[in-house]
Amino acid sequence: MARTALVTGGSRGIGAAISKALKAEGHTVAATYAGNDEAAAKFTEETGIKTYKWNVGSYEDSKAGIAKVEEDLGPIDIVVANAGITRDAPFHKMSPEQWQEVIDTNLTGVFNTIHPVWPGMRERGFGRIVVISSINGQKGQFGQVNYAATKAGDLGIVKSLAQEGAAKGITANAVCPGYIATEMVMAVPEKVREAIIGMIPTGRLGEPDEIARCVTFLTSDDSGFINGSTITANGGQFFV
Repeated sequence: MARTALVTGGSRGIGAAISKALKAEGHTVAATYAGNDEAAAKFTEETGIKTYKWNVGSYEDSKAGIAKVEEDLGPIDIVVANAGITRDAPFHKMSPEQWQEVIDTNLTGVFNTIHPVWPGMRERGFGRIVVISSINGQKGQFGQVNYAATKAGDLGIVKSLAQEGAAKGITANAVCPGYIATEMVMAVPEKVREAIIGMIPTGRLGEPDEIARCVTFLTSDDSGFINGSTITANGGQFFV
């Protein structure tokens, strides 16, 4: 069944792959972005997917943006909370600002994205929520105390929402990607990238489309009995 889907951070990288995959499934997709107007305009031109600009770290911005999406496209039944940032530093050098920026986007941003649509999902008796966490939320990572904390916290959100939403036909699940061949990863020095690949038993980076396929499954009507779960897509690098 075709539905309206919201993908935060949905115009680039993994988010762009998710947006395009959901559209291919027949859904009407809204993709949010934080600041790159040129990239968002190009994405819309190439895909026909509407983009909306707001700061997921602000509840008021998120609430207003979501209201606009629903005015344009209809009630949101699918949410993919994908927007995320990094502000890496060893803990002894990490500033309070670096900590707070990541918390605001990666953790509070998930609350801000889901909370405004939750009542409508409950009323309609259907909802699919997928939060994009990370392998580093499962195992931790040097220089990413802030990032790992948020991504671990996202898993707690999913497990709790699954229990609250189940009786109303709402599922909440997470996907934890490993190292994926996005612009960010491909931009690191080749020696560093080779070292990363050396830690992955599959012997390669993941592809954004592989994460997108996890999401399309979890957002489908057929996935209603899968709730509170985490799909790890990391090439065998880490097991839970």
